[in-house]
Order: sequence, then C-alpha cells, then structure tokens
Amino acid sequence: MNNLTAIEENYLKYTFQLSELSEDGVVKTNDLAYKLNHSAASVTDMLKKLSAKKLVLYKKYYGASLSKSGLQIAVKVLRKHRLWETFLVKNLKFTWDKIHDIAEQLEHIQSDELIDRMDEYLGYPKFDPHGDPIPDKHGNISLPNVICLADAKLKKQYLLANVNDDSAAFLKYLNKIQLQLNDKIKIVEKEEFDDTIQIIINEKKQLIISKDAALNMFVKAV
Repeated sequence: MNNLTAIEENYLKYTFQLSELSEDGVVKTNDLAYKLNHSAASVTDMLKKLSAKKLVLYKKYYGASLSKSGLQIAVKVLRKHRLWETFLVKNLKFTWDKIHDIAEQLEHIQSDELIDRMDEYLGYPKFDPHGDPIPDKHGNISLPNVICLADAKLKKQYLLANVNDDSAAFLKYLNKIQLQLNDKIKIVEKEEFDDTIQIIINEKKQLIISKDAALNMFVKAV
C-alpha cells in the first residue's frame, strides 16, 4: 500500500499523462489545473505536498515532473484504471462513454492480487476500450504507432486506433456518428476555410467532422 489519498494518486496519474505530451517531461501548473478542473493555487499546494513526499520534482514558475517513485505509482494507478475500463466493457457490457467515471473510483483499490487476477482473467489485454495502452504489472507500456487524424494523408486508408478525449460528451458523439475503434477511415477532403474534414467510414458512410474531433482521434495505417 502507498498510503496516498485518491486525490494524490489522481495528481500523479494526470501529471504522468500530461508529461507524455511534454518534450522535457515537465508539466505546467496551469495545464494540470485545467486537466483536473482545480484552481492553480490548489494545484501548487498539492505539488508542494507531493514534492515533500519525494513523489514529484517541483520548481516554482517552472512546473513539475515525476520522481522515480512517483512515476511507479502513477503508472500503477493508470494500469488499474484501464483494466477496470476493459472489465466494465467486456464483462459488464457498459458502453465506452460511461466507464471513465466508474474506473476513476475503482482505480484506488489497493489489492495487487485483485488487479493481477483481473488482468489474467481478461487475457492480458494490451489496450483499453478507448485504445489506450495498458501498462503490464512491471510498468511496461506498449505505445501504439499512431498519428492524429488531423495529420493523416488524403485518400489513404487508416484504422481508428485511439481516442484522446474520453469525456462522455465526445464518446457519445462518436456513438452518434457510429464510429468505433478499428473502423476504417479514409480522408476524402480537408476544407481550408474551417479545417473540417470529409471522411468515409468503412468504405460506406461519408460524413464531415470538425477539426476538434479530428484532433482527438488517432489512427494507424492499414
């Protein structure tokens, strides 16, 4: 057991996720505040608290990065979150737009034996229902070779591999347009005026999506 509160674990988890988007691994206080919907002042206070516990390296006006022990905890929490999401969809038949908030609660269960048994029961899945990689019990993560749909080439065939936005609103939008992971996507046209993208799904359905939607979808070449 790591004796951390759920809030502290969440800070480490989201610091890790944001650090993956940073070239130097450093997360800005304001970025973390936006991700967590907390005030910058409360984020600063928490980072100082985690720094005192030697879980983050915090520097005023610069940001924070995870220490080795902080990274281990963050990846462990992320592993639990994504395994629970997989279990909820695969075994309890939840839709992917409902699982995030439930997994947010379940990820703080401290039993390693439970998580390892669930991983085995699920067949050691590599990716969760949103296409995010699931760390193994040793903390190793298999990163998919994907690109943002907004950067994909015209007339080339791709598979939807991952969605970056796991909010219920975005996932309900994907359900509405009937787009799922591993569906085939081909970009027909990119509109210069407003950056909307015309796509064909599974070589049948044609529709137009916004730039914001495309920025939150990641694809891999077929």
